Amino acid sequence: MRKTNRTRGRASHGSARRAVGRKVTPGLRRVAAFTRTAARCASAVVLTVSLVLVAPAPPSYAGTPPFRPSGSRGAVAEGCGDGPASCHGGVKWLYRYDYSLGFHPFTSPHGVRRQLTDNFWLFPVSGGCPSRIRAADECDLLGGNPVRVEAVGATDLQIAPLPGHDLGDGLHIRFSFTRTFGFHYLVVSAWQDRPTRCTESALCAVASRTGAWALWTVLSGTLAISAYAA
Repeated sequence: MRKTNRTRGRASHGSARRAVGRKVTPGLRRVAAFTRTAARCASAVVLTVSLVLVAPAPPSYAGTPPFRPSGSRGAVAEGCGDGPASCHGGVKWLYRYDYSLGFHPFTSPHGVRRQLTDNFWLFPVSGGCPSRIRAADECDLLGGNPVRVEAVGATDLQIAPLPGHDLGDGLHIRFSFTRTFGFHYLVVSAWQDRPTRCTESALCAVASRTGAWALWTVLSGTLAISAYAA
């Protein structure tokens, strides 16, 4: 009688262990699946960060001539408005800054440019300018600084300060948009037809370049977000 009870006891303990094993096994499988998914996500993040670090902005795009629409609205002012190569007596660069706009594999540089020109309120100092700007438009930026839209190309926007602007006239600022392996970049370059009161002053020139760098940093940050909707 006792042997029978012991046998039954061993059998019940074995059944309990098998039941516990069956309950634990699905949980272990879920943990293993979660671990594999986390590992894949971590690998993707590492790959993305590595590409950001090794993919430099191609600076040559900033020197490409802008697209000039036919007709009077596409006319560019005399001087160096066609680009630094058109300057007589050499190019007087004021600054040239490169900014990363992040990873947007399904957005074209043209789409980012159009996002800006069709929604010009994204411009940090858009002021009284219309929401949609076109070549030859003239308007006042924030602070009453008049500018003219010199050219709007497929991947470029070029503006020029007019007389009465804090920086003086005869300057040209080009915003060029590029993409490399899905990573977008903004290149802002500025040059001048002739020296102005500000550019001839070392203090004013340094302050102008520093202010421009900070201003276009804000613009690049805004476009990095809005590019998802471009």
